[in-house]
Amino acid sequence: MRASDSAGRYTTEKNMQTDSYELHAPEENGRRKPDIDIRDMGVDDIPAVFHLGEKVFTADKTPTLYRTWDEFEVVSMFNADTDYCFVAELEGQIIGFALGNIVEKKRSAWKYGYIVWLVVSPAFQRMGVASRLFNKLTDKMVEDGVRLFLVDTEADNHPAIEFFGSKGFGNTQQHMYMTYNPANVEQQKEKKRGSRGKKNGNDHRRNG
Repeated sequence: MRASDSAGRYTTEKNMQTDSYELHAPEENGRRKPDIDIRDMGVDDIPAVFHLGEKVFTADKTPTLYRTWDEFEVVSMFNADTDYCFVAELEGQIIGFALGNIVEKKRSAWKYGYIVWLVVSPAFQRMGVASRLFNKLTDKMVEDGVRLFLVDTEADNHPAIEFFGSKGFGNTQQHMYMTYNPANVEQQKEKKRGSRGKKNGNDHRRNG
């Protein structure tokens, strides 16, 4: 899922700690939709992209994405795959982004386009922003020779599954995500050893 980090990081601790902001869709009241610009992502967009993802990927709603999303994920993908990083902007604020990369396999003439992250601020969903980001990313990848697209999401992320299904994605396969914490495993082993020691001591007293 992560692209390898190329030489030279484009971020510092200072520019990651930008002020938080709240995004609100303007009221339309019969007027035209807001003029949202879909453009190439730039280095100055990295903090805003990270913070938007941080707002959307929460531990209670998307635990797997919450665990994998961090500032280094954004920097790594931007450094390695700048051509496949796009943002949606409204009045100077980033309201969505699409990050992807191209996967090439040995002994295969095919190129695979992997849509790694596609995010739109909740305030601007159902306005066609995700579709415009998707089209921008996939058009660029097709231009660069991609013949098949891949995407993954959590099994209960029904809006995402519905969205990608509407774009023609199929052949759904469910993955099992597992976690491993070495510290917890060691604690469990210590408890078992302690229980066995107490049991053996009791047996010794009964037999004595």
